[in-house]
Amino acid sequence: MTRSRGDTLLLACIAGMAIANNYAIQPALTDVAAHLGVPISVIGLVPTAALAGCMTGFALLLPLTDHLAPNRLVAGQLTLLAAALILAATAPGAGVLLTAYLLIGAAASVAAQAGSIVGRHAPPARRATGVATVAAGMSAGILLSRLAGGTLADILGWRQMLLVFAALALLGAIAAGTLLPRQRPHPRHGYLATLRSLPPLLRRHPQLRRAVTTGGLWYFAFNLIWVTLTLRLAQPPYSLSPSAIGLYGLAGVLGFAVLPLTGRLTDRYAPGTVITVAMLAAAAGTALLGAGLGAPLLTTLGLALFDAGCFAAQAANQSQVIAIDPERSGSLSSVYLVLYFIAGAFGTALAAPALETLGWRGTTLTALAALLLAGLLGRTGTRQPRRVMTFSEGHHASCSQKSQAEGS
Repeated sequence: MTRSRGDTLLLACIAGMAIANNYAIQPALTDVAAHLGVPISVIGLVPTAALAGCMTGFALLLPLTDHLAPNRLVAGQLTLLAAALILAATAPGAGVLLTAYLLIGAAASVAAQAGSIVGRHAPPARRATGVATVAAGMSAGILLSRLAGGTLADILGWRQMLLVFAALALLGAIAAGTLLPRQRPHPRHGYLATLRSLPPLLRRHPQLRRAVTTGGLWYFAFNLIWVTLTLRLAQPPYSLSPSAIGLYGLAGVLGFAVLPLTGRLTDRYAPGTVITVAMLAAAAGTALLGAGLGAPLLTTLGLALFDAGCFAAQAANQSQVIAIDPERSGSLSSVYLVLYFIAGAFGTALAAPALETLGWRGTTLTALAALLLAGLLGRTGTRQPRRVMTFSEGHHASCSQKSQAEGS
């Protein structure tokens, strides 16, 4: 079990730092394309490679949480992350850079492992708090990554920016190897048997398929909007610097702030209701982005609503996934996250071509359609009551029924 709150905070910091590497380079993509002498449509595949790598990590590396000691697992993946970042920083061309980002994405999946480690090792009375702390760290990493990456790229250059992140990963590896628990789990099945058990879950659980579909729709829209936004703001008539583009990431603070509230609302109302309201907020933000990209205030407000809606919906959707079978929450989450990131990678891959063919407003309309469809599916797919009977209430009800039966 984790020995202190410091272990949980360390894992939250590691999760945020690791996942940030999937996004930090995005504000500098135009500079990267110019320095390497390749079209922006090619460099636009860098975020796609990161997401594809992360998806692979969720499929193949997340189950290792049940097989390896936390200190060895986290330290090993952070060391791999540092090596991949150094490879990206020294890449002579687009091919090496894309390969490096496949490895960066895979190693960044340690962020999901951090949540599983806290859930497994924290005392039961603090388990939910620990998992929420790691989720907050991941959200902070996503929100601040573009600002940090853009600012460092402006000051040092994009290659040196990647080396700074590599140094942070190495520091995290040293801290994880020294401070995290050393107890090795005792799984019921081998690693390969665990992997073989994952695909049938999607066929067995209709609610998992519905959660994958709804989550995939808004994550497709999330990546489509953000990658296209970074590309569009770097072009005339805006011609913003990477650090200026990264500042827009601060608009997502609202999305980070709604996470605790989302958890309470999901406990009180059906998750589908929360998802529908969240998607309407995200859709409203997308409409503002489509209409007011030239106005910084409207863009900031649009991004705040957009991020808040997507973060809130994701929290509610994952609660539905875990509720399918809490005893297999890790396996269910692995299936969900793999397919979720496939949808996100698809949205990222389409960003540059969509901007070239549809323009900014056409791209936002595409995202808007995906968000509204997700809200509709989330609402129609839920059949949960507004209030779920607690264990104690169920126990008292069962005893009451038993007493009545004995009395009769």
